[in-house]
Amino acid sequence: MSTPTHEREDESPGAIIGPDRLLAFGDAVFAIAITLLALDITVPGDLEAGDLGTALHRALSDIGAYLLSFVVIGVLWLSQHTLFHRVARLDSCLLYLYLALLAVIAALPFPTRLISEYSDTAAATAVYAGSIAAASGLITAMTLRLLLRPALATPGTVPRRLRIAVYEGLVMVTVFAVSVPLAFASPKVAQYWWLAAIPARAWLSHRVRSVPPRA
Repeated sequence: MSTPTHEREDESPGAIIGPDRLLAFGDAVFAIAITLLALDITVPGDLEAGDLGTALHRALSDIGAYLLSFVVIGVLWLSQHTLFHRVARLDSCLLYLYLALLAVIAALPFPTRLISEYSDTAAATAVYAGSIAAASGLITAMTLRLLLRPALATPGTVPRRLRIAVYEGLVMVTVFAVSVPLAFASPKVAQYWWLAAIPARAWLSHRVRSVPPRA
């Protein structure tokens, strides 16, 4: 007489938490990070009426850093939602990569403050660029994991789309990583170099999408 067998329940952290629950947690972290960015924009509260214009002018660097990081966090937020739209289940690797990403996002107000107050220094520019490169690299690594482990992806996920996302992520990582050593030669040149991510990503996306898929 044979003994009935039962499938072993998956009790890994990724299986227990689930993609939807993890994404909801991530959305909260992104929202808090953006809120903290806005809190850094302040002017002294005891100003004379004639000094307000000067104080607002001094706050322009804070506003510029806020807008820059808002755009960056917004792009990363959209990227993670695009990724999770294709995630059917988590494994430990995806889970820990995403937690590392949230750690970087939660800390972004610090390099943003650095680039606001010390934008003309190599150290502040390098720290900011390194943070963005790390965040982009973690999302790219998650996408690559999904590409290499199709069982984790939602049914019908096209590998070609994942490859395009990996290429686009590598552009962001390359641009910001290259600007780290460049910052020690010229912080301003390194900061302008960040703008190269926009046309480079658009060009690569167009080029890759224009190539006919393999039969």
